[in-house]
Amino acid sequence: MVLLVLAAIAAVALHRAEPFVRARIVDELQNRFHARVELDSFHMSLLDGLQAEGKGLRIWPPNQVQGIAGPGEPGTGDPMISLADFRFRAPLRYQQGQPFHISIVQLKGLDVRLPPKSHFENSPQDAPGKGSQDDIHPGSLHFALDKVVCEDARLLMETSKPGKLPLEFQIAHLNLTGIGAQGQMHFEAELTNPRPVGTIHTHGEFGPWEVSDPGQSPVEGDYEFDHADLSGFKGIAGILNSTGHYKGTLRDIVVDGETNTPDFELTHFGNKLPLHTHFHARVDGTNGDTWLEPVDATLGHSHFTAQGQVVRVMMSSPGVPPHSGGHDIALNVNVDHSHMEDFLNLASRSPTPLLTGALTLKALLHIPPGSAPVHQRMMLNGKFALDHAQFTSDKIQGKIESLSERGLGRPKDVKTTDPDSVQSAMQGDFKMAAGVITLPNLQYTVPGAEIDLAGTYGVDGGTLNFAGNAKLQATVSQMVGGWKGMLLKSVDHYFKKDGAGTEVPIHVEGTRDDPKFGVDLGPIKVTAPARSGEK
Repeated sequence: MVLLVLAAIAAVALHRAEPFVRARIVDELQNRFHARVELDSFHMSLLDGLQAEGKGLRIWPPNQVQGIAGPGEPGTGDPMISLADFRFRAPLRYQQGQPFHISIVQLKGLDVRLPPKSHFENSPQDAPGKGSQDDIHPGSLHFALDKVVCEDARLLMETSKPGKLPLEFQIAHLNLTGIGAQGQMHFEAELTNPRPVGTIHTHGEFGPWEVSDPGQSPVEGDYEFDHADLSGFKGIAGILNSTGHYKGTLRDIVVDGETNTPDFELTHFGNKLPLHTHFHARVDGTNGDTWLEPVDATLGHSHFTAQGQVVRVMMSSPGVPPHSGGHDIALNVNVDHSHMEDFLNLASRSPTPLLTGALTLKALLHIPPGSAPVHQRMMLNGKFALDHAQFTSDKIQGKIESLSERGLGRPKDVKTTDPDSVQSAMQGDFKMAAGVITLPNLQYTVPGAEIDLAGTYGVDGGTLNFAGNAKLQATVSQMVGGWKGMLLKSVDHYFKKDGAGTEVPIHVEGTRDDPKFGVDLGPIKVTAPARSGEK
């Protein structure tokens, strides 16, 4: 009977204490965040120590911000922090003047919505900067936390930039420990990245919370990004893994890291190559815009660097809410110590590249957002040089060897010279748009010949359409040789020009798999005999 009476007294005492404790929780949060705070319900029990449960917690942005109501006044806009449910357990001990010690707090349904920086620009200059225990009035009840465990959280970084969508992170698990008096804490978190889809594991230090602008709250840590599926981006595929370190504020983060994608591909073509990068980047946390400063990359066996920006773009259409239109990519690309075959493999369905050689290239790369494959959206504008070039096609390389030997005046050596011993070089300006490469001033040289061409190459299908002039060291008669060459000596002077033994129009048509070469000598047609085994 006595136990029942004591239990009843305790229940009544708890019931009467609930409003007081609830008020102290709200008061502490208002002092820490300098903001309006609402708590829908709060209940306590004495099962296995003091247990408490609250529902419907909402915290608005700081009341120093113009247009945001203060505590107890009707608010405007969405809360900055919303929490569906929280629970904690504490021992039945309390000393006057000491914090009420709580070993662990469990949170569910945490939603943090940080307004854009512009919302905080009108804060008074003397507004408190950081929420801390120093803001609590002497003698009031306050709390000390050892650990906070959160499940199912969301962080939304709003932006005031036109045409930009806010950046959103879904946080599956979040643990906070080492919560100091000044608001600094250690965190461990597991996040789901929306694009590319993958899991981010991260740990580091956060805080103190910057009350005057939470987006300026400092953060530093390390991350691992596992099994990120690049197929979420139209036109590319591969599984990316990344590790790195970041430091800055929620709105301005500097990241140093590396990525490894062993099976990177352009899905339209299907050939896979390993892609590895080291990068230094600055990230705008409000919208995910990224400035690469720079990326140091290796594709296959080829090295290149890229510097520029990757910007998220918002799209809209009648009757459809604004949505992410993807990323707009603008980079300065510098290719050095590279192999032509790596880049041709990436943009070809054939397992054998058309051309090999040492490639250097400088170009501006722009890939706007859209639904078309990457190679159709990609735009390039730059210069390139290719040394020690050789075609993998016996048919094409045989033509190059024939051209070289005849240009040197050695037509008898055409059948005996190893075509692989003849190397050529190319250089020129180029542009790429809608899957077509335009070369307005391609310079192509082989021993004995210099060729100037202009035309286009279709990436999808390998369509060739070039025309220009060939300058050869040998005269027409020397190119043909034998008794036929003797008969042509009288016309040599018609084809000599600017120091060249012969200058004639030339064209290349057809496709990469079936090219057709044409040399026009006016009334005289010179056709090189087919090589053994040549189609």
